[in-house]
Amino acid sequence: MNERNWDRLLKSIEEGLVVPVMGPQLITSLNSSSSFQSQIAQQLLKMYDYALGHDVLMPHQELNDAVTRLKRDHPIQDLYGDIHDVIGQLTPNTDAELPEAIKQITAIRDFRLFVTLTPDDLLARSLQAQVTVNEIIHSPYLPTSEGSDLPNDWRSRPGEVYLLYLFGKSRSAPMFAIHDEDMLEYVHNVIARGSHVPVKFFAELQQRNLLLIGCNFPEWLSRFFLRLMNQKRLSDTQRKREWLIDALQPEKELIYFLESYSEGTEVLSDISPQSFIQQLSQRWLARHGADEQAPISQVEMVPKNTLFFISYCRAPDLLAAIQLVAALKTLGVAEHEIWFDKSAIEPGQDFRERILDGIRTCRYFIPLVSSAADQLDEKFFRREWNEAIDRSKSIQGRIFIVPIIADQNYDPEGYIRVPLAWKDNLHFGHAPLGQPNEQTNALLKKLIRSERQQSG
Repeated sequence: MNERNWDRLLKSIEEGLVVPVMGPQLITSLNSSSSFQSQIAQQLLKMYDYALGHDVLMPHQELNDAVTRLKRDHPIQDLYGDIHDVIGQLTPNTDAELPEAIKQITAIRDFRLFVTLTPDDLLARSLQAQVTVNEIIHSPYLPTSEGSDLPNDWRSRPGEVYLLYLFGKSRSAPMFAIHDEDMLEYVHNVIARGSHVPVKFFAELQQRNLLLIGCNFPEWLSRFFLRLMNQKRLSDTQRKREWLIDALQPEKELIYFLESYSEGTEVLSDISPQSFIQQLSQRWLARHGADEQAPISQVEMVPKNTLFFISYCRAPDLLAAIQLVAALKTLGVAEHEIWFDKSAIEPGQDFRERILDGIRTCRYFIPLVSSAADQLDEKFFRREWNEAIDRSKSIQGRIFIVPIIADQNYDPEGYIRVPLAWKDNLHFGHAPLGQPNEQTNALLKKLIRSERQQSG
């Protein structure tokens, strides 16, 4: 790609018009150049004492090849659970061991939609270090209760991304694709609008440009996938664009087809998927500054003895927290009187103690409550809440914890994971999307006035 084409791609990404589709070529281990799929296939054969001898597995189709060999002598149903176990064994234990290309592309914050063609959760794990990940699994065999799709208001949910598992997600049951015939069945399910087809997600993909990275589709699937992801026929010159980044040159028949009927599709086979993402990451960071590489919370110091400590779930409620801080400033609260971690990323271990120390010295602790945050049970904001609860036990005769609901609807009893003591003993304020209503605004004014009188 020349500089002009890189510039066009980056602008399209910044406008939210590009969706990365991640294939098995992209995922390699930390200490090996072999693909994750190849390692799964090799481990599966070893589990069954299947010796290849002088034979080799088909490059970039290793898992399909291994399954095809094993199913001749073993029940195919058993292989799904075995592959699920192998994926668990080979998955890195720490986020630091995740494939570098995965970490680089998930750090590009302009991406809101992702598609993965592999059943592992490596992409989700990398994303979860920065944002809230909503997983959407396409599998004809999922239980009815587990079907999901893009919500209508997904664009208005800052700090959230949506990840589609196109061929299912790994389980011990046959609910994900492990060979080519499985893929054919998943494709048929989409065509027939069968079970759990995420039609809203597909509709969004049809309107956006696609980065097909390391997918290495069979020739028949490449044609179908490109057509599926377009609202109009491929020969329509006004349609959107796709970039195919594969380590292997596509088959001649596919190249001829694309050149003849799909001018919007560009094939990049002179660069590996990993190198492409590395360049993309470097160029994106150059446009957005070095600050994008590290959470703000790792740079800023936590002020002590603040008037208000704003606690919130960083991914879904960042925008609401920003609006609440702005509202406090309009009431006369100085910036240094508010502890507010502006990052949408959970803090690192070395920074957490400083945050907890800020809770131990602030005057008022304001936890932002939302339905999105209520669904999460292991985020750091819950540790902040517990720290505030512990401190409140030693405070008598005054307000310390001032919970504020950031949702449009005011329903304190509707939250499952909000501490019961708050529901029973505290009055909840209401600040839809961070904008305090009249009653909450009056309460904040009263608290500020009381502090000013005491300090005066």
